[in-house]
Amino acid sequence: MPKIVDHDQYRKELLSKCFYLFAEKGYASITMREIAQGIGISTGTLYHYFPTKEALFDQLVEEVSQHTVRTAMTELDGARTQQELMEALGRFLDENADSIIKETFIFIDFCRHHGVEAFHNNPAIKRARERYGQVSSELFGILDPELIQFSDNLLSGIILNHLLGHKSISFTEQVSLLGKMLTAYLEKRVGKSDLTLI
Repeated sequence: MPKIVDHDQYRKELLSKCFYLFAEKGYASITMREIAQGIGISTGTLYHYFPTKEALFDQLVEEVSQHTVRTAMTELDGARTQQELMEALGRFLDENADSIIKETFIFIDFCRHHGVEAFHNNPAIKRARERYGQVSSELFGILDPELIQFSDNLLSGIILNHLLGHKSISFTEQVSLLGKMLTAYLEKRVGKSDLTLI
């Protein structure tokens, strides 16, 4: 009896292996043949699931960003106030720092290889950034696009510092401080003394 293959699950497994390979070798310098060898499959099988390296990259970005959002939402479930959410987010980032650093490295390598314009115009990267921004807006009740961008810039800076080897920087402490800043700013702006999430 022939083995039944769950193609969607198998594709996700391949993407997971590719994620670590891209993080180790870099997007730009690795070929599809090297990817196939690195994850232990034939080149034909790799091309069956991903017709080009660009298609593989796009699907990888989709899968990683969706997984990150799902995992973060689980971690943040139950937090009631802005500060509790930010502290939970900090813990999530600390616990998942390795994969977040790898994701950042892959993005930087793609940008370095293809250029800033291609990075910003890549549909998968756009969707991932929108996905992360939407989660920030929904979870933290931030509707102001400039405030969302400000928060994203600070988080990106913390991640970049980790990527550059500043391991002593704690996501939990830094994001907690960001939460205090946002809470103080929003309290002053809306005139509320306690921002409780609905």
